[in-house]
Amino acid sequence: MSRPVATLFLLICTILWGLAFIAQKSAMDSMGPLTFSGLRYIIGGLAVLPVALLFERRRTPATLTLNHWWLIGGVSLVFFLGSALQQIGLIYTTVTNAGFLTGLYVFFVPFLGFVLFRTRPHPIIYACVPMALLGIYFLNGGGLDSFNSGDGLMVIGAVFWALHVILLGMAARATGLPIFVSAVSFLIAGVIGVTLAFVFEQPDLGAIQSGWIELAYTGILSTAVAFTFQAIGQQYVPPANAAIILSAESLFAALGGAIILGERLPLIGYAGAALIFAAIVAVEALPPLWSRRRVHIPRNTN
Repeated sequence: MSRPVATLFLLICTILWGLAFIAQKSAMDSMGPLTFSGLRYIIGGLAVLPVALLFERRRTPATLTLNHWWLIGGVSLVFFLGSALQQIGLIYTTVTNAGFLTGLYVFFVPFLGFVLFRTRPHPIIYACVPMALLGIYFLNGGGLDSFNSGDGLMVIGAVFWALHVILLGMAARATGLPIFVSAVSFLIAGVIGVTLAFVFEQPDLGAIQSGWIELAYTGILSTAVAFTFQAIGQQYVPPANAAIILSAESLFAALGGAIILGERLPLIGYAGAALIFAAIVAVEALPPLWSRRRVHIPRNTN
């Protein structure tokens, strides 16, 4: 797969995830966050598993080593923690704030990648990360006056989303089974969520049925489709670059909140949107241009 196509896959993820914040928020009117998260990921895992078995038959899960399974387990754990914290935080904060604060993983990805794995990002990242963060900040109106406990959970969750970006890319490349890795991580996260829901929330069938639209959208589109596209795309895009591309999720969360929930963007928010897209274009377009410039050898005209 070419890198532009992989980038397109990641951009589709951002649209589906950004709009999913609305479904996640409205689902809290009928069920608890652990119930919703658990069922959402079980639906997503069951939807993706047949696709994995169909398209990844050349290399079966039987070829996976113990180290591969440990890596998949790590992906599943950070995935559950990030999504659970995000879902609980949505009880207390707005869709716009949730998108903004989740976008902080743009900063955490290169930082954690360097601290944990000594992975040095391309120098353009050092310019594009603050550009994207500033864009996300402007998107929220240029202030955090209403910062609350839900916002704090979003920030902590962003750390786990950053780890998920890093580990998912590693697992997809190491196993060669990106769709299978996604399916397994969904199912593991779903089982954890449902198990904890029976301990803390006592799920109600009637409440679950009333939220079936939210479960269908988040389970199939923003989980099965989007996270699988992420796993595929990240095989061809470095983690730090992928994080900046995926930061556009906050833009679509803000737009969805404005159109559907009436959470209006301030004027400065449009400047933020422009900065986010400028960072995305820069991080994808400038590195290959710079590489071609460095390897170019001028003709000797003498």
